[in-house]
Amino acid sequence: MPERVAVLSDIHGVLPALEAVLAEPDVRDADLIVLTGDLAAGPQPVETIDLLSSLGERAVWVRGNADRELAAATTEEPVSRWAASQLRDDQRVLLGGLPLTVTLDVAGLGTTLFCHATPSDDEEVVLVDSPLDRWTTVFAGLPDEVTTVVCGHTHMPFARLAHRRLVVNPGSVGMPYGGAGAHWALLAGGVTLRRTRFDLDAACARIRAESGYPDAAEWADYFVRSAASDADALRVFGPRARDSA
Repeated sequence: MPERVAVLSDIHGVLPALEAVLAEPDVRDADLIVLTGDLAAGPQPVETIDLLSSLGERAVWVRGNADRELAAATTEEPVSRWAASQLRDDQRVLLGGLPLTVTLDVAGLGTTLFCHATPSDDEEVVLVDSPLDRWTTVFAGLPDEVTTVVCGHTHMPFARLAHRRLVVNPGSVGMPYGGAGAHWALLAGGVTLRRTRFDLDAACARIRAESGYPDAAEWADYFVRSAASDADALRVFGPRARDSA
């Protein structure tokens, strides 16, 4: 049973942010690193997947909607469409074969289910303020022994109780909403939401220099610097959360 699990979500192909998190002592010392989806849809997709692959058996991968779309080359979102065109065949196979959920027994938390959006759907939206009846639907069909659910997708970190289950969203490593820095979570007897600060100017300059994405500079200035606040994101996600109900 792992005693220390680092959870990284929504990296979105931002290599400097990923490198900064992987350099954290608590991530280096973690028994497992769980990757809860949307890993490569961004300006440095090939390099990001290669770095994650180098983690070997310490990394546990979960599929996000963007991973599924990259593997199938079905997305119309500009940076994702470009990223899909960059991937090697082995990387497409890797992303296409990822599971929707992974369940692990984690010390101090018990049976923990990891997913990208919800346990049954990789792009369904739930938020920190989603009502309890919404969580009833989200949890439908989960075994009673699952006491903790860890998700991502909305790029905003939170931890809350819902029907006696702990729900954790680590936030986004590469595209944070509500505050710059690489957001992640440490599960170690309990839950700690973490933010790794790194040199944003240097990261944006590196993405401009190293990425072949034509709009890399504008993309990095907006997303890596977290131009969108949590209020901005909630205004966008709120109707989607209600539509999913």
